[in-house]
Amino acid sequence: MVAPVTFRWTLADPAPEPGVEPTGQLALFADESVARRRVGTGEYRGYEFLEVNAKRVVNSLPEGTRAPHRHTINAYRGCSHACVYCFARPTHEYLGLNAGEDFERKLVVKVNAVERVRAEVGSPTWSGQPIAMGTNTDPYQRCEGKYHLTRGIVEVLGDAGNPFSILTKSTLILRDLDVLARAAERAEVRCNLSIGTLDEAVWRATEPGTPHPRQRVAAVRRLTDAGIITGVLVAPIIPGLSDAEEQLAEVVDAVIGAGARAVIPVPLHLRPGVRQHFMTWLVGHHPELAVRYRRQYRGSYLPAEERDRLCGFVRDRVAAALR
Repeated sequence: MVAPVTFRWTLADPAPEPGVEPTGQLALFADESVARRRVGTGEYRGYEFLEVNAKRVVNSLPEGTRAPHRHTINAYRGCSHACVYCFARPTHEYLGLNAGEDFERKLVVKVNAVERVRAEVGSPTWSGQPIAMGTNTDPYQRCEGKYHLTRGIVEVLGDAGNPFSILTKSTLILRDLDVLARAAERAEVRCNLSIGTLDEAVWRATEPGTPHPRQRVAAVRRLTDAGIITGVLVAPIIPGLSDAEEQLAEVVDAVIGAGARAVIPVPLHLRPGVRQHFMTWLVGHHPELAVRYRRQYRGSYLPAEERDRLCGFVRDRVAAALR
């Protein structure tokens, strides 16, 4: 018998009494019928928003973790960007949802995220360490336009003088230039745009819910001009689709020209769960690459020699562009 899974939040109560804790079940989907669902209308038609009250929002990773950050915030789960390679897809399965369309269309919203962040970073036990946003799903995906949680969190961190970073594929970040610039006056603020390719056909096929990559390049320029330290992840570099040297050079030259302070190459990573979803997509869209992928991705990563080649090319191109 499988033990029930307990999550760190309760279902959102639309109108709790003053001084009364929100009601709800510890397991988000112990019974899907009791989830606080909001069906999207207008520009959000086709989406479902599953509103929850989080017990904690600042997540602390274990000591010694290999991640470049120890503390993270993810106000949303699931992502409307619908990237076919997204490493976070399997996390939806923990909720009894699927890693395919549910991940893209049934979005968990931690509606009390701003209040929780204010309480957590204001706690006497909080040491003011840097916090990373966008480590699991994009903080500026489409539902941010409806809920404004990321904007509120940025304001709270700025008021607290707490350093933070944001990773996004979305130009919606430009809406918050004012609060980002104010926060940067009080603490170190870093933004990174993920721009894996400028090839329009590859972009449309692999990241159907994201803004055009050239709009993201323009966002790098606007963030940089606003005094925000901004870098770019060339991520992911997809073998057979976006790994040609001329494709990589095009991205590097464009983002360096836009003022990117750092350019970091990230070859495609296919962890368990993501691999199955991506391979199903690949067989349907690029069956000629399937044999190559089965050979190269015997594990989660490209062979080290190929990773080194791709990363080395990007680093050399960056160096050349900066001369």
